[in-house]
Amino acid sequence: MIKTKTILATLALVAGLAAGGSAAQAAEGAAHPERQNWTFAGIFGTYDQNQLQRGFQVFREVCASCHGARLMAFRNLSEPGGPSFSEDQVKALAAEYEVADPSVEGGVRPAIAADRWPDPFPTEQDARDANGGALPPDFSVLAKARGVSDPFPIWIFNYFTAYQEGGPDYIHALLNGYHDDVPDTAPEDFELAEGKYYNDYFAGHAIGMAPPLSDDQISYEAAEGQAEVPMTLEQYSQDVSAFMMWLAEPHLASRKETGFKVLLFLVLFAGLMYATKRKIWSGIEH
Repeated sequence: MIKTKTILATLALVAGLAAGGSAAQAAEGAAHPERQNWTFAGIFGTYDQNQLQRGFQVFREVCASCHGARLMAFRNLSEPGGPSFSEDQVKALAAEYEVADPSVEGGVRPAIAADRWPDPFPTEQDARDANGGALPPDFSVLAKARGVSDPFPIWIFNYFTAYQEGGPDYIHALLNGYHDDVPDTAPEDFELAEGKYYNDYFAGHAIGMAPPLSDDQISYEAAEGQAEVPMTLEQYSQDVSAFMMWLAEPHLASRKETGFKVLLFLVLFAGLMYATKRKIWSGIEH
């Protein structure tokens, strides 16, 4: 009886915390992002190589002017399961950048494949000065650091569906959540501070980052044998969100494969143990 009461109390506490999280999100006024159809979703999901290459292009041409990716080395871009650029492409890409190296004359040298992606600003203060006091977050693990708070009991089903795409869902929604004309779309009593932009999905709605993407901003080259990809805000945001997910978890596919093998082993092992138990105790009366 005591154990039953303890279990019920624990479930009530968890439900209360979940409801509290949803209430806090509602109080901040942020809209709930819609779930997207990602290739890496689900138990058997994997990254789309072409999408990751397009996402890297968006990151490099737009996002990298303010946001860093300090945990990513150039050579990671050639690893299996990721964008899978060739080694020659990676070497040529790295050579276009310079990195600090006190051991060489002048203190800087051309980057090589083993170097990490250079930060866009020398120091944190330089980054803040260039962005009105705000510090642009590093992209390395941002897709895992951000997420979506689902209300009870929906979050329970997420464990069974292996849902872990809340970060990319949120980033995609944020990039599409800007309003061009604040007076017509924001509440009448909403006051937007100077230098801020209205966004449906940002907590408090006032975000310091200007809309970074727009239609026809980046030119995609269709991969050989592939259909032409639309050059729209929706497509750009999908691609860069997928790339950021890969940045945060580059070995996602191999982890899922290992997890499936472990589960399969446990099922077979449980079956063998049950059969063994039946065999051993079959001649013994109970």
